[in-house]
Amino acid sequence: MPLPRLDHRAARRLFLHRHGLGQAPVGPGRGADLLDVIKDLGFVQIDSINTVARAHDLILFARRPAYRPAALKRLYETDRVLFEHWTHDAAMLPVTQFPHWQLRFRRDADRLKTRWRDWQGHGFEDRFTPVLQHVRDHGPVTSSDFGGDEKKGCSGWWDWHPSKTALEYLWRTGALSVTGRTGFQKRYDLTERVIDETLRQTALAAEETIAWAASAALDRMGFATAKELADFWDIITLAETRDWAGAALARGEVIEIEVESRDGSPRRAFARPDVLAEAAGLSPAPGRLRVLSPFDPALRDRARALRLFGFDYRIEVFVPAPKRKYGYYVFPLLEGDRIVGRIDMKADRAADLLRVTALWPEPGIRWTAPRQARLEAELARLTRLAGVAEVTFANGWLRVPG
Repeated sequence: MPLPRLDHRAARRLFLHRHGLGQAPVGPGRGADLLDVIKDLGFVQIDSINTVARAHDLILFARRPAYRPAALKRLYETDRVLFEHWTHDAAMLPVTQFPHWQLRFRRDADRLKTRWRDWQGHGFEDRFTPVLQHVRDHGPVTSSDFGGDEKKGCSGWWDWHPSKTALEYLWRTGALSVTGRTGFQKRYDLTERVIDETLRQTALAAEETIAWAASAALDRMGFATAKELADFWDIITLAETRDWAGAALARGEVIEIEVESRDGSPRRAFARPDVLAEAAGLSPAPGRLRVLSPFDPALRDRARALRLFGFDYRIEVFVPAPKRKYGYYVFPLLEGDRIVGRIDMKADRAADLLRVTALWPEPGIRWTAPRQARLEAELARLTRLAGVAEVTFANGWLRVPG
């Protein structure tokens, strides 16, 4: 018997709605409203690059244009309703999820010790106890508080001195928590002084976290393969996800469907039983044009972005400038339910300008006057997040394929 089939446009609409991009971008973007956005997404990825705005700020701005970074800082550092840890990358998560990260702490304790011993050499664990005691005695610290001879010979962000390695290990395994950031530098403190005792003392069996992680990932994506479910939080294995999916299928909690890709090819995925009815009832995504972060959760999985949107994206930060196809840090442009282009721009804060260097429409997209007006309206909104007053376009900025 053929599987139920979700056609391409319906799949794209559902996916965008589940990621907060299928609705009009309205709301105060602070307090409980902002926390709800992050809960709906599951987490918001953190990134240090600030050519226009940092990734987490742009992710939230795309859904709430009234958002400003101070609102996230308050939730994180004052209200303590978010905590920072690792999914597929550094992220801020609702603190109510903290009990599920206990499984991550346990698994990382052995995995990282083995892996980092190969990198740092035997004996690197000798700094764990002194660093932990220092934090206990003196309160929150940054890695720069451990200076002097330890830093000699360290040349890059991954070339950590021994105490920095200890801080990261103790954070990744749960003894320390990040209590905030100074600039973009983490401040570490004892987890018992950062996370509420009830959350810290909630003991969950591995099976509970596995079920939660797979189910919560599916609810945030709408449809997914077992690998996509495992990769979403990156705290459970593919084998564990497959076992969960098999049991959930038997209980009738999920079904298997075929999802049509942009090229028409089908791909099997898991979904909730009412997925086709839900997708059919969704309104079209608003026609407003939005600038997205390259790390937006809707586009983070590059293979899925290619299947759903026909959008082939590569971060070129580490590509030598002469070999770049587009630019150092190029932003996708979403209009309705389509990626219509990518834009290279940078905030020149000394000159109070947002400088647009180049824009490339996606194949098949005509850059019309109405579309340009929508872009200019979005860039005008974006200047408030970037902290500049005006937008300028360089000569030859529109790169239309010949």
